[in-house]
Formats: sequence, structure tokens, C-alpha cells
Amino acid sequence: MAQQDAAPNGGGELQDIVSAVSRGAPEYRQCPHPMYAALREQAPVCRLTPPHGVDTYLITRHDDARDALSDPRFSKNMRGAIDTYHAVYGSFFDALDDNVLFSDPPRHTRLRRILRSAFTPRRVEEMRPRITEIAEDILGACRKAGTVDLMASFAFPLPIAVLCELMGIPQEDRPEILEQFAEVTRSRFDPGRRAELQAAEERLQHRLERLIADTREHPSDSFLSDLIQAEERLEDPELVASLWVLFFAGHKTTAYQIGNSVLNLLLHPDQAAKLREDPRLIPRAVEEMLRFEGSVETSTFRYAAQDARIRDTLIPEGALVQIAISSANRDPEKFDSPDDLDVTREGLQGTHLGFGHGTHYCLGAPLARLELEIALACLLREFPDMELADARETERAWLKGPVAAFRGLEHLRLVLEPSRPDGEPGEPTLASVASGK
Repeated sequence: MAQQDAAPNGGGELQDIVSAVSRGAPEYRQCPHPMYAALREQAPVCRLTPPHGVDTYLITRHDDARDALSDPRFSKNMRGAIDTYHAVYGSFFDALDDNVLFSDPPRHTRLRRILRSAFTPRRVEEMRPRITEIAEDILGACRKAGTVDLMASFAFPLPIAVLCELMGIPQEDRPEILEQFAEVTRSRFDPGRRAELQAAEERLQHRLERLIADTREHPSDSFLSDLIQAEERLEDPELVASLWVLFFAGHKTTAYQIGNSVLNLLLHPDQAAKLREDPRLIPRAVEEMLRFEGSVETSTFRYAAQDARIRDTLIPEGALVQIAISSANRDPEKFDSPDDLDVTREGLQGTHLGFGHGTHYCLGAPLARLELEIALACLLREFPDMELADARETERAWLKGPVAAFRGLEHLRLVLEPSRPDGEPGEPTLASVASGK
């Protein structure tokens, strides 16, 4: 392949694919896998022309993606390319994003070392009984509704409730804090709401500062309290930014992964049957779900800190670098029959890139795995006959828009117990979960 300085010239079909991926076209967002397959074959390091106007290079093969995720030439330091960062995310207020996710060593090393205490295997495993209790309580409320939108009624409330417990947010404070998180999230990727973003982020920053002050005054056994009292401490602005990134990254990724996993089990009933017959397969199935239809479609913000060549393509200094996790995880050169869902597939942990790789490997991976295991186990046990309310509706429910950061469903309507009529109307809400009702 000749050096690639622009969009590939491999014919009209390839140019159409590059255009669709660049724009975040509906047909691409609904099902990106055929387009990724074509790019892996014909343009594995592909120059895109996204709406934000910053030169962007998309990496689609597994070996290249794995290397790029730990390549020091590709920086995640937001402050090193702040104009580019604003062009992509449209943020006017950087305090929340000045965190472990958007930093390089040595700062990243220090922040990660302090934060990882929350996610040690021992600490996470100690949360199993409480997470199971939360999941069962939420599903108990779902049972009354009969037909539910699983995303709104279970997939989002579960990780949100778990994070609130982890951070030690008091029950009475949760509705206000959750609404402020939601307000920032709604504004973050909507160009029409940019005027509201700075005010929303400032309100959230001040509310998190109050939470930190209250926790400092009234210590508990929460993760936040441990951070405040740790020998190696974070400054308050670092604490605020850390709480933001842990909440934002830790609830959306898990929520969308729950939805993706349940949908694909319902579309592959033979695989769901295997898990019902032998629940011990569920941890292995979680790894396969992360590979087959992960909730993180492309990597987070990276830019070339210097010229970098991958294969025969030169990525110039200052260009954005996107790593297509969903594509890498279906690379036939790495995985046998990658487009087949197989919950008995072995040897996936450490090979799929659903949690990234290298220095920025997901801090919350142990907690996310546990939540996914519990969510699937509880759903399959409590509602073994659940089915899609409308399969055609689900085909149109994938996230839309130009940014392919998350791969997930806007809604997933299920009939939980097809053999009985719907029960009482209504579903559990974030407010009811937050308040413990």
C-alpha cells in the first residue's frame, strides 16, 4: 500500500465507506461491522474527514490497534492539544476533563496509582452481595411492569446505584447530584446546547466540591473517604475531576454493555440457552460479549505528538488518532469466526480490547466485569423467557450522531414474562433508584 496522505482512492465503494464513517452516517452507526471489515482489508489506517475538521486517522486491525493503545507517540494529554480537544468536544470548561483519562505519564502514573485502590479484585469482590441485592431490587420493580425499556429501567440504574455506593453519596443527595451529572452529559455532545455547557459544568464542579467537603468532615468506609484520607493524596480539583470521569465512564460503558449483551443473547437463543443451563459460563460469556459487541466502539481522545508511521501510512504530528475497538475485536487474523457469538469461547481475557490495553487499560474493569456477570445472571434467572417486544424497533435503536465513542442502544423494550399479561404500569426510574425506593 502506498503512503496514504488523504482519503483512500480505492474506488467509489471505499470512498463511500470512508465518507459514511467520517460523517457518522446512520447506516454506519446502525451496523458498523461490514464497513470496518472493508477498512481492515483495504485501508487499515484510514484518513477520515469528520465534521469537527481536525485531521483524524482511524486504525482498524487488531495488531495495529493494540500497539497504538500503548504507543507513547499518541498522547492523551488534553492540555497538550487544548484547541484540538475543544474542536472535538466543544467544551468551554476544562476542570472536569483534567483527569487521569486525559493525561500522560508521569502525571497519569501518579493519578492511576492513587485511584486504583477502589478497583482491586479484593475490594470489588467484597461488593458482590450488595451489587446482587441492588440488581434484584431493581428487577423486582421491573417485574411489576411486565414490558419495560431495559435501558431506562435496569441497564442504567444498576451501575449508577453501584457508583453512588462506591463514592459514598448519601441517599438524600443522590437525586440532585445525578441530575447535575445528567445535565452535563446531555450538553456535552449536543452542539445546540453548548451555551449551557459551561454553567452546567460549573454547577457540577461546585456540587462535587461540597460532597468532598462533607465527606472530609464525616468520614465513612467509601472509596471517596479513603481517597481523602490516603497518605498520597489528590488535590481537591483532582478529586473533583476523578469523581467526574469515574462516574461518566463507569456508568455509560457498563449500561450500554448490559443492553448490547441482552440484545445479542435474545438474537442468539441457542447461546442464551447455554448460559441458563450452565451459569458457570457467564464470566466467559461476559468476555465474549465485550469482544462481539462492546460498548466502547472507538478509543478516547489521542493525538500524534510527533509524526508516526503505521504500516505505510504517515500520521502527521497534531492529527487525531482513533482506534476502532469494535473493528479490532472482530479481526479474523486474531479471532476465529469473529462474527459468530460463542459464549463458550476460551482465552479471551487479555486478548480482546474491550477494556483497552497498556497504560490506559480501564481502571474499572474488575467492577464492570462483576456488574455484567451479576446483571446477566439475575436477568436469566428471574426472566428466563424474556423476549424482544419488537425486533424491528430494536434495529433502529442504536445510538446515532457523528461521534462513535459508544456502541449502544437508546432503548431496549422487552416483554419480561411473555406468558402473563402486563402488570402494573410504570418502571423504576433513576430518581427512585437514587432515593433507595
